Amino acid sequence: MSDFILEVQNVKKKYATHQALSGVSLQVPRKQIFGLLGPNGAGKSTLIRIITQIISKDEGEILFNGKALTLKDAEKIGYLPEERGLYKKMKVGEQLVYLAQLRGLSKKDAMSKLKVWFEKFNIIEWWGKNVEDLSKGMQQKVQFIATVLHEPELLILDEPFSGFDPVNAQIITEEILELQRKGTTIIFSTHRMETVEELCEHIALINKSQKILDGGKNEIKEKYRANVYQVRYKGELDTLTSAFPSDFNFLETEKENNILTSYIQIPKDFQTNHFVKLLLDNVQLVSFQEQLPSINDIFISLVTGATIYKNQPTIQLEN
Repeated sequence: MSDFILEVQNVKKKYATHQALSGVSLQVPRKQIFGLLGPNGAGKSTLIRIITQIISKDEGEILFNGKALTLKDAEKIGYLPEERGLYKKMKVGEQLVYLAQLRGLSKKDAMSKLKVWFEKFNIIEWWGKNVEDLSKGMQQKVQFIATVLHEPELLILDEPFSGFDPVNAQIITEEILELQRKGTTIIFSTHRMETVEELCEHIALINKSQKILDGGKNEIKEKYRANVYQVRYKGELDTLTSAFPSDFNFLETEKENNILTSYIQIPKDFQTNHFVKLLLDNVQLVSFQEQLPSINDIFISLVTGATIYKNQPTIQLEN
């Protein structure tokens, strides 16, 4: 069996004069959470709709479990779209049973599984309510249950936390992680980069119809590591700059009260211990922190050209 549950190979899609996807290829590792990222209009939604067979591709190939994707595979895929699609006038329980049967479950199996989910979410009293009588957050929970009830091998979540308060967002996060532990592969599309940091192991970034980044999250962060350090200190900038060789790059210095903050890029082969010693020998060191890029920093940098190091949070190490 392939290590990848889903393989997208040179997929292209054009709408009239708009090229939505220009030869996108990616591989989704089995049993992991894969972040599909990109700005609005990049082509993410088009790719998801092709994978879920809502629309057809113009060119390329999509493999599911190592074989060409077919309509039958829809029973093994769950899709939670950003725009929810529940029937407003239909009762919650009746609707979920109906949707489960569309996914190949018998009514008996659907009822049994729904009982577990309704007890888990403590929503038993919702069974006989019309969907239109539920709040947006409550409807989101119902839609989530409908998406995962048939226990799909591949689960595609498009902005799954939209409309949730922090408490319910955490509940859904825990359920997503539990599904992964049980073997479900999850494609996670969102603009919430903090959630990507927390959940995703692999990411792909699509921009202007093309994939511009792909790989393991930690490997990508290491790749964009720039050896930039934020140094907060008391002393004189001239004293500090004169202490370092010319290949040290002082990117920017700010001053607040009597504390200076300098962003310094050091050569990759220069030992950190020697760097700290030079600092201690020349200024009164307040804090010292490498500016490791976040996924949000990398996203913004690649899409807009912004400088990565300035997007980093300030972390106080010592007083």
